[in-house]
Amino acid sequence: MESKKKKVQVVGPGKAGCSLGTALERKGWIVQEYLGKTDDLQDAAQSVDLLVIATPDEVIFEVSRKIQPNPSTVIAHLSGVLGLDVLAPHNLRMGLHPLASLPNPERGADLLESGIWFGITGDPLGKEIVDELGGKYFHVADEDRSLYHAVAVTASNHLTSLLGQVERIAKELDIPFEAFLNLALETMKNIETLGPSEALTGPASRGDSQTIALHLQALPADERSLYKLLSDNAKRLSERKE
Repeated sequence: MESKKKKVQVVGPGKAGCSLGTALERKGWIVQEYLGKTDDLQDAAQSVDLLVIATPDEVIFEVSRKIQPNPSTVIAHLSGVLGLDVLAPHNLRMGLHPLASLPNPERGADLLESGIWFGITGDPLGKEIVDELGGKYFHVADEDRSLYHAVAVTASNHLTSLLGQVERIAKELDIPFEAFLNLALETMKNIETLGPSEALTGPASRGDSQTIALHLQALPADERSLYKLLSDNAKRLSERKE
């Protein structure tokens, strides 16, 4: 006998919500029509197994309060920084935070099915979903979520911002950004193989302060503070392996 298909309702038709909806639909879930800010949310948790609030973090609590609780429906958010308290007054609560940047529903769904890591908390349905998507997971306690999310932002957003600096300076030199991006990708492979400390090279790792001084002198004034900060951090990293 064919098992009953699970149903999911997503509130918030943005990149993250639609990426998860698309991924679950590929796995056989029935995805209800996405709900947005102008829709009546009172009955959103009725007749579904899972309701996902995929709105910006600052309105999750407000949205949650607009939804009539259903004792058999799991209510989830995709926030990395928020705990389960924002999902009051619902009883079955879950945090499901994918460690991935989700640019659009199709690419996002591909990433969610690519074996990525998820930070989960609350209802065991989270583990079931990660298993179904072929991913890996770790548990994040509510009291640790701010620190956890800070690390996630550093690994993704701050890395993107840093490469933005590379792109700006490469443009001034009329050198293709691709050349430096290739260097960054090869460095990431070294980090994957060796770990950050052993993969570190360059003037900070050698204690070459004269070269760093020349770099700072050559950089545009508005680019120096970030370079100096990262050089100091690289020096700190190099000292750990001594």
